[in-house]
Amino acid sequence: MSLPFVKMNGAGNDFVVVNALEQPFAPTPDQVRAICDRQTGQGCDQLIALEPSDTADAFMRVWNADGGAVQTCGNALRCVGWILMMSDQRQSATIDTLGGLTTARLQQDGAITVDMGEPRLAWDQIPLAEEMDTRGIELQVGPIDAPVLHTPGAVSMGNPHVVFFMDHAPDDGFVRGTGSLVEHHPLFPEGVNVGFAHVIDRDHIRLRVWERGAGLTRACGTGACAALVAAVRRCLTDRHAAIDVDGGRLRIEWKEDTGHVLMTGPVEIERTGMLTL
Repeated sequence: MSLPFVKMNGAGNDFVVVNALEQPFAPTPDQVRAICDRQTGQGCDQLIALEPSDTADAFMRVWNADGGAVQTCGNALRCVGWILMMSDQRQSATIDTLGGLTTARLQQDGAITVDMGEPRLAWDQIPLAEEMDTRGIELQVGPIDAPVLHTPGAVSMGNPHVVFFMDHAPDDGFVRGTGSLVEHHPLFPEGVNVGFAHVIDRDHIRLRVWERGAGLTRACGTGACAALVAAVRRCLTDRHAAIDVDGGRLRIEWKEDTGHVLMTGPVEIERTGMLTL
């Protein structure tokens, strides 16, 4: 079976986007890992399939590089939104995912804004294994009497996130070591994406993210949304901020009137090709 694909990235977070609107595409976990492999495959953080939808312009299915399916991906939503809008020169597109329905809109400067909906803040919506205040959950890294990190905020943006607040941006080794440890903590029955946020100003955050099933990526759209929501809930920032990730800048707004989170950022096409399974 051969299917056309587009290799794209959003602020450095890269994807192989497969057109499955007319031909079914159901790769096995081994096939997903092979496609995502940066040495022997196409190389990407996530594999995306565009499928038919009765409720939206398309359904976006997402697999992480480890072969596991996940609910959604914010940067991929911008890329998919761009594809759908360019296909018939529209200014907006609707995209359904396992994490919910989303609308993408084209901005005058070419950036794409995605309405990520309302964050889910209750402990059982994230989900956590036990009830606690998600503004700062009972979790620490390091010695019990002198933890290196502690009480992260917990937010679901259609997928689960914890956000640790730090006074600096950590290096790769720290993100990998801590992120891989927290990702599989028993407090998170579905695993968790792990953010490390340095609040520079009330409208500016530096963020690094360890993505569940993908590892250290250059950007995480839902992670940027979760970071702003967690920061606002701790009164660390205003409701609109620039989020600097390894691959560029995202602009996130948590609207007070609707409760929805809007994410704006770039998209880039790297190449096209045919995927053979």
